[in-house]
Amino acid sequence: MKSKLAGCSFLAVALWAQSRFTPGVKPFVAVDAPVVALQHVRVIDGTGADPREDQTIILDHGKISAAGPSASTAAPAGAQSIDLSGATVIPGLVGMHEHLFYPSGGGIPIYNEQAFSFPRLYLASGVTTARTAGSLEPYTDLNVKRLIDTGRMPGPKLYITGPYLEGAGSFAPQMHELTGPDDAARTVDYWAAEGVTSFKAYMNITRAELQAAVDAAHRHGIKITGHLCSIGFREAAAIGIDNLEHGLLVDTEFHPGKQPGVCPPQGVARGEIAHLDPDSAPVRDMIADLVKHNVAITSTLAVFEAFDGSRPPLEQRFLDALTLEAQVGYLGARARSQAGSFLPMLKKEMEFEYAFVKAGGLLMSGADPTGNGGALAGFADQRNIELLVEAGFTFPEAVRISTANGAKFLGELDRIGTVAAGKQADLVVIDGDPAARVADIRKVKLVFKDGVGYDPVKLLESVRGSVALH
Repeated sequence: MKSKLAGCSFLAVALWAQSRFTPGVKPFVAVDAPVVALQHVRVIDGTGADPREDQTIILDHGKISAAGPSASTAAPAGAQSIDLSGATVIPGLVGMHEHLFYPSGGGIPIYNEQAFSFPRLYLASGVTTARTAGSLEPYTDLNVKRLIDTGRMPGPKLYITGPYLEGAGSFAPQMHELTGPDDAARTVDYWAAEGVTSFKAYMNITRAELQAAVDAAHRHGIKITGHLCSIGFREAAAIGIDNLEHGLLVDTEFHPGKQPGVCPPQGVARGEIAHLDPDSAPVRDMIADLVKHNVAITSTLAVFEAFDGSRPPLEQRFLDALTLEAQVGYLGARARSQAGSFLPMLKKEMEFEYAFVKAGGLLMSGADPTGNGGALAGFADQRNIELLVEAGFTFPEAVRISTANGAKFLGELDRIGTVAAGKQADLVVIDGDPAARVADIRKVKLVFKDGVGYDPVKLLESVRGSVALH
């Protein structure tokens, strides 16, 4: 009888492995046991609580079955035990402003779809859930999601946002320009039926188009976010928008010459923001209004930082991921950016985000791999955590912003976003102590998604020289 049970157990393990890994995924899998014990690890659980030392986390068929002190949390019989002394575990990052495209370079506003490289970069960096905040190839994005969900390619769990809801005056020829409120509602209805799970309003949308899009999205039970310019934050909140991207630096309501429904010149608007006091009554009132209307903000500090010639730190792994042409393009753009020129604006945004959270606002985080190319998928998600700490948040608070808050907005906090028994086993193992040295966030040792441990080194090596190509 014992022999039969052992045989059944072996068969179960074999079937578990075979059912999960296709040839496109298997080379990147480092841990494939049905039951895994991560022992003697430091845990930062995503709730904002202080780190807990010497913990053991039990992963059982894709879920966390237990998490507690190592002295009282024993590894089950037959579990694969991994000693992680000195390492730190955080929840898988929930990136809320992600894209599957990257600027093509040459000063041309065309963006190349990165269906091959970006899912791997996100997963290698610890992003286990990602919302694409605007799509230029929505069918490609939806099909990449299906390939990941069916185990045919590695990548995070994707929440696909539909094509940009942009008005007349788009800077990118890949965007459809809405012709009015009926077109906005039609676009939402069509892409909701195709399977997208959110929408993003863009800079030149009219008030009537935004209202029609919000109403249509909410009829489908779908949320809508916005990177707005023609419409200010408080006006968007009154219309019913659920989320706003980037923060204070794109809110044009403080532009003294602002005309209703008109996007002022970006250079002028940002210049005025530079002189705005984040602690002034108008900004405090705007924050209070967003909190009252339950409007979340997505922090994208890394894409703003890239506009300053002295920042961010230039990493070899970043250059290794790019094509040679993309390396030259980015380094040229970086050299043309004046050192320290954008730093006051970045600091202003940091002050705003800190004040927004302290006022009770829901702040989330995302990479936004656009701009001058300096904010790369996954790497910029890690960098955002470093910048949130620079903004005044503790490391556990920055982790909560980058994990649990996004999960809450997506309605998935009961499944992901924190390290707790019953949650999906989406975890990032960091080789170091980022609570003491925040730059350790870049030292990803293992990434677990649904209990499967992926090797970040192999994932990164597989995309060497690929970014900007595919």
